[in-house]
Amino acid sequence: MRANSLALRLFVSATAWAVVILVITGIVLSSLYRQAVERAFDRRLGVYLRTLVADVASPDETGGKFPQSLAEPLFELPLSGWYWQVTRLDPGKTDVRSSRSLWDGGLPHLQDLGVPAGPDGSREGYVSGPEDQRLRLVERNIDLGDEGHYLVAVAGDAAEISGETHSFDQALIVTFSLLAAVLLLTTMFQVRFGLAPLNRITDSLAAIRAGKAERLAGEFPVEIAPLARETNALIDANKEIVERARTHVGNLAHALKTPLSVIVNEANAHKRDAFAGKVLEQAAIMRDQVARHLERARLAARLSVVGSETEVAPVVTALARTMEKIHRDKGIAVDVRADPEARFRGERPDLEEMIGNLVDNACKWASARVAIEVVRERPDPAREAQLVRIVVDDDGRGLSPSEREQAAMRGKRLDETKPGSGLGLSIVVELAALYGGELKLGTAPLGGLRAELVLPAG
Repeated sequence: MRANSLALRLFVSATAWAVVILVITGIVLSSLYRQAVERAFDRRLGVYLRTLVADVASPDETGGKFPQSLAEPLFELPLSGWYWQVTRLDPGKTDVRSSRSLWDGGLPHLQDLGVPAGPDGSREGYVSGPEDQRLRLVERNIDLGDEGHYLVAVAGDAAEISGETHSFDQALIVTFSLLAAVLLLTTMFQVRFGLAPLNRITDSLAAIRAGKAERLAGEFPVEIAPLARETNALIDANKEIVERARTHVGNLAHALKTPLSVIVNEANAHKRDAFAGKVLEQAAIMRDQVARHLERARLAARLSVVGSETEVAPVVTALARTMEKIHRDKGIAVDVRADPEARFRGERPDLEEMIGNLVDNACKWASARVAIEVVRERPDPAREAQLVRIVVDDDGRGLSPSEREQAAMRGKRLDETKPGSGLGLSIVVELAALYGGELKLGTAPLGGLRAELVLPAG
């Protein structure tokens, strides 16, 4: 998931909400469980409290109102954390009877601490016992009329409540941690599954740009179907515009060809006239311009609509053999080193025209050797598109930096003794630019000119 992506935003938002919900749910469950443990503990204390109340209300054989003990060994062990205490509250008759476990200590009164009584007249709360033990205490006032007014209290060690709650919290943390991990994995799957149609659109658009497809094909979800439909409509509209432009350019070119032919024919009838010679010269230039712009329009239209792929190695090898035959009288040797996997994202005739001009130019200026190398560059993380690099070196005299700038100018010839029209390198520059590539001129290791053609790879 890349930064500033929909996938990351969906994942982070879903994860944040899941964590918040799990934390809140965990706190609520822990609180509810603690309350349930407290209620169960209070019921246990209530059983002992009712036993004590019944014991106090029933006089023993000596007529006393204080119980001797409860049938629970914990009340006999000193400082066990389980205590009972019965206090007579009648003025002048105050007396306290407590369990043996309380030893010589005493229990605080909840009514003195301001704890309100419940519907049944009992009070529950936490207090500090002997040696600062945390106790859960339940007490009740009982009025036996003339027999006296008593406060009966039973306390138990609150560590049992804390221990039960702590064990539950640990189990809850482990369970919710596993649940969170499952939710994260589920969220990642949902994000990837939900955004899969967008990835399909991205791949389809890349295929259209590479010339492997013409439209977005396939079924898309209802939320994305309008996007695919509008994209296909845009592609169709682009095709129509380009086709209309091609038609207009073709009509204009054909409309100019007829008047130019008439001018040339009339001028040919007066070849000896200096004015007629000038007309023929300018008419030839006009014909070249018309043909050139017509070709550029054709190429631009083809690039805008549908692309194609061309293997570079066979084209380079065939051109090298052809140029050796053409320049047989000079004895030029053309060496070729081409990556067989290199492909050019474009038309074969355009590739042949670009490489052919470069190799032909190199053979014209070379003394004895021309070297051609084709390299397919590996993907660069900072650049999505791959490139194919075609390097043509010769062992001629080379060009100075200023001459290199002039060489790529249209119709510029640096040596009138060499055959040609001066359009070769300018044609390469224009065609490469239309494909999104470029032509670089430099010094070759062989001593002559290096022409480095960089084009998009298929």
